Amino acid sequence: MKKKSLPRKPPRTSAPTDPKEYLRHFDQLKDDIVETTLQLVEIESPSDVKQAVDRVGTVIAGRFDAIGGKVTFHPAEKFGNHLQVDFKGSSQNKPLLLLGHMDTVYPIGTLSKMPSRVSDGRVYGPGVLDMKSGIALMLHAIEALRSWNRNRLPHPVRVLLVSDEEVGSESSRKITESLARDSSAVLVLEPAHGLNGAVKTSRKGVGEYRVKITGSAAHSGLDFEKGQSAIIELAIQIIAVSGMVDLKRGITLNVGTARGGTRANVIPAEAVATVDVRVPRMKDAQAIDRKLRGLKSFNRKCKIEVTGGINRPPMERTGGVAVLYDVAFELAQELGWKLEEASVGGGSDGNFTAAMGIPTLDGLGGVGEGAHASHESILISELPRRAALLTRLIETISA
Repeated sequence: MKKKSLPRKPPRTSAPTDPKEYLRHFDQLKDDIVETTLQLVEIESPSDVKQAVDRVGTVIAGRFDAIGGKVTFHPAEKFGNHLQVDFKGSSQNKPLLLLGHMDTVYPIGTLSKMPSRVSDGRVYGPGVLDMKSGIALMLHAIEALRSWNRNRLPHPVRVLLVSDEEVGSESSRKITESLARDSSAVLVLEPAHGLNGAVKTSRKGVGEYRVKITGSAAHSGLDFEKGQSAIIELAIQIIAVSGMVDLKRGITLNVGTARGGTRANVIPAEAVATVDVRVPRMKDAQAIDRKLRGLKSFNRKCKIEVTGGINRPPMERTGGVAVLYDVAFELAQELGWKLEEASVGGGSDGNFTAAMGIPTLDGLGGVGEGAHASHESILISELPRRAALLTRLIETISA
């Protein structure tokens, strides 16, 4: 694709009067949205390389600054600095929070094996779906609205792009919750669910636990009976943990790693397993937490220690979430399609804001497939619809 100079202003100077004109407007800007997406994808930004995430953050900040945003960086030592951008609005309402992340799961050098490209109606590349296309949609929706409203927005808008979402949001969670507390609603630009572009109205809560067993070491030939095998005890506990799975209720526990012992001829004194927990409701999280912390040793001469917990509360389909979905559904109908909703097992920073009782709608970003995989891609044909819907939501939602 031939490169254009950045940024490029939309050709319109007044707001569309017919909802379908929003689609036509963003269809004309489709190549620009693709170009912005490619620009961001081509700056690798793995969560664990601060310099890399800060680099893409600086580029994004420059784009937002160019369209009138007030840029603030929240410093982070271990991860990239978190980016906040504020736009004034014509009303005095609380700001609408647009939430997302700049980090990806791909290590530096992935572009050499998985280059960004446009092919067969798609954009490919590391992080293109999750979620650099979502950032591009934010930029172009806000740019369009400002150009139609004399360089202001109908309502105040605040953008927060964090640098550590893919690794648990350890350094950004307090910032996200603080800004959400002062917001009318939260729109999360994580990718849509499936190729039908469903938004996400519920997400499972996510937890990680560590089960550690301490036994007694002994020579397996000379003093077998004096040893207490931590591995055998851990194996029994893994069966107990697996028994807590309840697929009908959407509760899953996965023992993802297990290790123990030192040599074949030494009865192992220590063994450890990590457990991924997914729960659809907060009451389920509390129940599973009690069960895990209540595990009892089968071999009384072995000690069991359980640490960790739920690090993302469930995003439940509350009344506030349902109202936001209804608004989005009606706006999508005006634009000419039926917007579906979905419940998914993965978490996002929207889990935090929804758990606080702030109306939250997730999955408003790009439509595609292959997140975190070598075939990660977005459908170019869906970009105008996503941009138009986001623009209409920003216009419509107020405190």
